[in-house]
Amino acid sequence: MNYELLVPVMRRLAIEAGQKIMEIYDADDFDVKLKSDDSPVTVADEAADAIIAAGLRAAFPDVMLVTEEQSDSHKAKGDTFLIVDPLDGTKEFIHRRGDFTVNIAYVKDGVPQRGVVFAPAKNRMFFTQADGQAVEETGQFDLDQIGAVTPINVSEADNDAVMIVASKSHRDQATEDYINKYSVKDSKSAGSSLKFCLVATGEADIYPRVGRTMEWDTAAGHAVLLGAGGDVVRFDDHTPLTYGKDDFANPFFIAYAPSVELKKA
Repeated sequence: MNYELLVPVMRRLAIEAGQKIMEIYDADDFDVKLKSDDSPVTVADEAADAIIAAGLRAAFPDVMLVTEEQSDSHKAKGDTFLIVDPLDGTKEFIHRRGDFTVNIAYVKDGVPQRGVVFAPAKNRMFFTQADGQAVEETGQFDLDQIGAVTPINVSEADNDAVMIVASKSHRDQATEDYINKYSVKDSKSAGSSLKFCLVATGEADIYPRVGRTMEWDTAAGHAVLLGAGGDVVRFDDHTPLTYGKDDFANPFFIAYAPSVELKKA
């Protein structure tokens, strides 16, 4: 894969999808349906998916594409592919809380190599450059011209005062029990893949996820965190979280800055 080509394409498609999502978000009303697993889907999910899938297939016709909203793509097999969640945090979108993201990633040999996470309602854009360094872009998010970027890096955590971020919509007792194993300075909630990005920027030290996620939920944020010097491991044995699993379902996991002294489950 030519990363000099890939990164601008992923970034542009994320912005295009984000613009379409915000058109719908700012409308008076929009339809909400339930998928077969009872999770919500909106016209914004579907419109963003159409933009991203068409763009990726045109640019990289020989690369396998897996996208949340196209169930046929879930039958794909392999450990090298593009993977998309066109609107992560649909519940946040429906309730107009703003914590939703567009996610596009490239996975090679089971590891997210490059990714983009765009939070259009928050006006925040994170992506990995061609060289792998994670950055946050600020400005107008022009489709074809990358604006000012700032390299991002994980924190040097104080293990006596750990900064935690956890799910806004899926924060349960199991999550609280694990958080309580740490000496916590502050604990915040956030939606969607933004949690990975908050660890990547050093705004949080650790994000534990004790709940169901799919690979398209995590791949782009995982790539950004890796590019900022962080890591993501399985919750049970602290081995690396990998991609290309048969059903694309993740085990529980921990995203963190390596300076954090991880606690056992």
